[in-house]
Amino acid sequence: MSASPSPSPSPSLPPSPSAPRTGVWLVGARGSVATTVVAGCAAVTAGLHPPAGLVTETPVFAGTGLPPLPSLVFGGHDTLVCPLPKRAEALAAGGVLPPGLPAAVHAELAAADREIRPGGPQPGDTRDEEALITAFAADIRDFVRRAELARAVVVNVASTEPAATGGALPPSSLYAAAALRAGCPYVNFTPSTGLHHPALTEAAAASGLPYAGRDGKTGQTLLRSVLGPMFALRALTVRAWSGTNLLGGGDGAALADPAAAAAKNAGKERVLADTLGTIPEGEVHIDDVPALGDWKTAWDHIAFDGFLGSRMILQTIWQGCDSALAAPLVLDLARLAARAHEAGLSGPLGALGFYFKDPVGDAPASLAEQYAELTRFAERLRGAGAGERLERRRPGEMPDGSPGDGAGRRPNTRPKVRPGERTEHGGGIGGRR
Repeated sequence: MSASPSPSPSPSLPPSPSAPRTGVWLVGARGSVATTVVAGCAAVTAGLHPPAGLVTETPVFAGTGLPPLPSLVFGGHDTLVCPLPKRAEALAAGGVLPPGLPAAVHAELAAADREIRPGGPQPGDTRDEEALITAFAADIRDFVRRAELARAVVVNVASTEPAATGGALPPSSLYAAAALRAGCPYVNFTPSTGLHHPALTEAAAASGLPYAGRDGKTGQTLLRSVLGPMFALRALTVRAWSGTNLLGGGDGAALADPAAAAAKNAGKERVLADTLGTIPEGEVHIDDVPALGDWKTAWDHIAFDGFLGSRMILQTIWQGCDSALAAPLVLDLARLAARAHEAGLSGPLGALGFYFKDPVGDAPASLAEQYAELTRFAERLRGAGAGERLERRRPGEMPDGSPGDGAGRRPNTRPKVRPGERTEHGGGIGGRR
């Protein structure tokens, strides 16, 4: 009779008093997502709630050297002035946070609020781009110095911007440039431009820093990254895929701007293009419904052909709280980016595509394939002890020494649809009918 397996060790163990601390600098630090991140980390650390949604707290990440949750220190930039404890109370009143949690973690919320600095540019601000970047970078460096941090990760969780046009840097790119200047890994959890601006390409490459993004995958697109491969694997032709998002809160207000909504929808479209090999007919509509607050409803209507041309329909309804869905992913990404930095990795972290609609690099779009990439990344981190730097792989080499696709991944043979390319069933990205 075989012995019962021993329990898997917890990936996040309490740090020793001398253990290094890691900063998480949140752009949009007084928003719903950031508030939920700070409150949630404190609640899980105190044992008030289980780590639901935290992939880095599963056995896959045991022994990978991630910074423990209790070692995380929060700060950030924001143009809002509502203190985090008050923001948390409002979220609890709206059902986003559990009743009583804001009071239970008031000290942690207040501590994070003291580390929030004014963002920008604000109305009447006459500083140019260079002055803003310099000021933001100084805030981040000061945070690292005063809190005696081993490192800090900058995470953009601010409201969605319209796609950048022209040479001027939008606010998301100013913060991204400041992260590079402060020597910090950068994560773009939004569809905003961030490091994707052409003016920052050279700086990102020369920085030697790891970065990840963009646009966190929390609801509708998460389902699409599962359902798209299902249709492809079953050889079922998708004729049309339409969707509607109803949401309130800050996201609803920001995405009421058609340009911001278009930036958001581009990532949703890319998932279908990469998993189906074509873009079916249909669009995604985003409606601002202030009465919903921080809750959203996402509906998809999928028309597909079965055997002998039998026409069928699949409909899905996703109702959830975006802040509660996003917060554990932000904590995961901050920990993974910090560990990647400690291990000496630099450039785009394609292995973190599991978390994004529009991942950097040429990562697969199927959630199952992305999770496989993430687990291989965990294996690499486990292979390096704390404080050790990972050896670079030869281009395209997998951890087991087998050949990859030239970027350290298994070859992906699924056909790609180029932006603007016409297909049998509809237009391409940037070329929708």
